[in-house]
Amino acid sequence: MHTRTRFSALALLVAGSLLAAAGCAKEDDATDPAAPAKPRTVKAVPGCGKGSWTDPSDLAENRAPARCDKGSPAPRRLSKERSLTIATGTLSAEYVAPLQMAVAKGEFKKEGLDVNLKVLPTPDALPLLAKGDIDAQWAAPEAAVMNGITGGFTIKWAAGNFSPGPGSKSGLWVKLKKGESAGHVPMAGRKLGTMIGKGSVISYPMGKTLKKHGGGLDKIQFQQLGSADVLTALQNGGTDSAWLLDPVWRKVDGDKQYAFLGGQPQGEPLGGLLFGPNLLTEDPDAGVALLRAYIRTVNTYFAGDYKADKAFVSELAKLLKTDEAVLKSTPSLRMDWEIRSGTTDRLQAAYEAAGVAKGEKVPEDKAVDRRLYEEAVGHKR
Repeated sequence: MHTRTRFSALALLVAGSLLAAAGCAKEDDATDPAAPAKPRTVKAVPGCGKGSWTDPSDLAENRAPARCDKGSPAPRRLSKERSLTIATGTLSAEYVAPLQMAVAKGEFKKEGLDVNLKVLPTPDALPLLAKGDIDAQWAAPEAAVMNGITGGFTIKWAAGNFSPGPGSKSGLWVKLKKGESAGHVPMAGRKLGTMIGKGSVISYPMGKTLKKHGGGLDKIQFQQLGSADVLTALQNGGTDSAWLLDPVWRKVDGDKQYAFLGGQPQGEPLGGLLFGPNLLTEDPDAGVALLRAYIRTVNTYFAGDYKADKAFVSELAKLLKTDEAVLKSTPSLRMDWEIRSGTTDRLQAAYEAAGVAKGEKVPEDKAVDRRLYEEAVGHKR
């Protein structure tokens, strides 16, 4: 009870600070940063052919992610170097690897960008992004982001990050009771331990999985736990189920006491790069250059099963400052810079069900901008 009370108070505090900062951003801007950007000239890009873009409405789990040739799109150095700051919640997680690798391999430098990766929690970074104090954020369209847009923030989801690869079991695990099986686990009324709050994008796949088993975000008891406590609580009976991330789920995989019920949809990224006014309207050339370097890094180093390359896994483990054996224990992520149609609608429906949405639903065109990554690969609408 105390945990839920503290979480509710924190959610209200974050929402209040976001709305207050949004008001300040509006007053400080002489022009409307949310005004539609002028059409940009899009040219064909060598090495980025038909497969460099996929139909956003394609939600098939086996959809092949967009890809260009290795080393493509080629750098197009800006006439004047720009210094950019990208906020990220962590520098050690595998999903941040493309940014880390782009810095290490000089891919941003090739574009004339001096990129600084700065560790900041999402609530701290959002007001800075909206006001232009930082340029981009490696995060997700969480409830706080959508509530900030409702309050006037000029922030848009500009590129995806990943979806789980085949064989991943990162997601909802349950400790089975007598007579239960993975195919039939009544979830209504059970306790669910997670280090991720209701305002996270994980609420969407979590709710989707719960509904398959007679539950729902409004029919379970959330227990917000520390990262080191989630697995322990599941194992000792402190909670009935838990959302286990890579590589924690490996600890219960194969144990008949536990069942994996589902995780993030394959083929649908739920996060990536969020852009503020600096890269959306004031300097979109730098925004395209940033995405070009990011996309080139994916095509060069993360195009397929990158963990099949032992030397690369060793290099990646050193870069992320993580144990090589731990990194190899889970499948490669399916790196994916594209954004699917309707994802922000599905996320907001989950936030509403969880009781953390504020105000009216944000239309997709106010939360998502695919134009800059499309320009980077030469896709014309």
